[in-house]
Amino acid sequence: MNAANSTFLVLSSILVLFMTPGLAFFYGGLVSKRNVVNTMLSVFMICGLAILLWLAFGYSLSFSGDLGGFVGNLKATWLHGVDLTALTATKIPNGLYLIFQMMFAIITPALFVGAVVGRIRFKFLLTFIIFWSLLIYYPMVHMVWDNGLLAKLGVIDFAGGTVVHINAGITALVLSAFLGARHKYGKDMTQHYNILWVLLGTAILWIGWYGFNAGSALAMNDIAIQAFLTTTVATATSMMTWMVVDMLTKGKPTLVGVCTGTLCGLVAITPACGYVTISGAFWIGLIATLTSYGFITFIKPRLGIDDALDAFGCHGVSGMVGSIMTGLFASKAVNRTISLNGLFYGGGFKLFGLQLLATIFTIGFTTIVCIVIIVLLKRVIRMRVDEREEELGLDQGEHGEVADYTVQMSHDLTNIQHHSDEFRGQLAQLLDKQQRFR
Repeated sequence: MNAANSTFLVLSSILVLFMTPGLAFFYGGLVSKRNVVNTMLSVFMICGLAILLWLAFGYSLSFSGDLGGFVGNLKATWLHGVDLTALTATKIPNGLYLIFQMMFAIITPALFVGAVVGRIRFKFLLTFIIFWSLLIYYPMVHMVWDNGLLAKLGVIDFAGGTVVHINAGITALVLSAFLGARHKYGKDMTQHYNILWVLLGTAILWIGWYGFNAGSALAMNDIAIQAFLTTTVATATSMMTWMVVDMLTKGKPTLVGVCTGTLCGLVAITPACGYVTISGAFWIGLIATLTSYGFITFIKPRLGIDDALDAFGCHGVSGMVGSIMTGLFASKAVNRTISLNGLFYGGGFKLFGLQLLATIFTIGFTTIVCIVIIVLLKRVIRMRVDEREEELGLDQGEHGEVADYTVQMSHDLTNIQHHSDEFRGQLAQLLDKQQRFR
């Protein structure tokens, strides 16, 4: 066992796991106060669900055997017969690689939760994620990362452009189309619960993304360092691009816009980070953000599909741009393991064509299987909450909990002020000062 590589991957696995609660804060800060608990619970509960699914079926369907190039088999169910101590090519234990991939299986379905918040029944979402993981995610992992169909064609995806972001983005779009728009869609939809949470979630995601991208080198080597650097460059470029466009079109920068741009850069560089130069990272971040901004601002309103938190606009669109542009900027000088240079590095159109094919295939495969799952599942589980529950909010309707305690705190403060004679010392002085400043 290589101690440096193993330690590096342990830390990377922890960072990827950290991304899921970060995403919960990101989405929880964006929604209305009526749906904060539901949103954060819908994201965070996937940690438990995805781990059990991965151990029971996911690892086996992803990495055990091969059925037609599309999926593995069930011979390693519950890790039966798996030698966890066997070493991989980078001299890390097989069990550690299993854990690292498990963390990807957690964060990926959490991404499309943002599209359906405020109107999907929790039981439907829970059941959908189970079937989505079995029928879509695990086959995609096998096809791209375990010498399956797409890998054999020569498609490259360093850390999850097709497997994670296009996959989750398309799922978000299909779910949104089937659910229909929120009641009063377009009215009072910009009242975010806590934009400071959005910044907190973005910061956690950015930090965790280094485990996601650099960790996918599976070793502490030059490729990991390159992935770390390109991730940083693309993200910074996207952040500043979105901010400048906001200033030019709206006259002022916004915190939500800066955070959204940051996320687009992280998404876009994911498939390319271990294959491209710094220049390539810059252009990927720039073009992906402009494309996502254009889709969210101009195309989405015309589609009439209510993707509540722009899961498709960020993950789907930027993921597609990143996957395709990998075929333009990939360089064997950066990563000798790839067989072809990208178009801009003298490799011709072959790799670009393969990346375009993989993107189209992922869109088609995910769309078709999603539709089948939804249509069949709707026959046994109601998909959407009723109008009364949606108006009340899913926090109370689905869970009987609330996240906003400011009303109660305000009431308590009023009582303290009303009976101020009963309070002495520092608290009374503080209230007196507060009254004077008013």
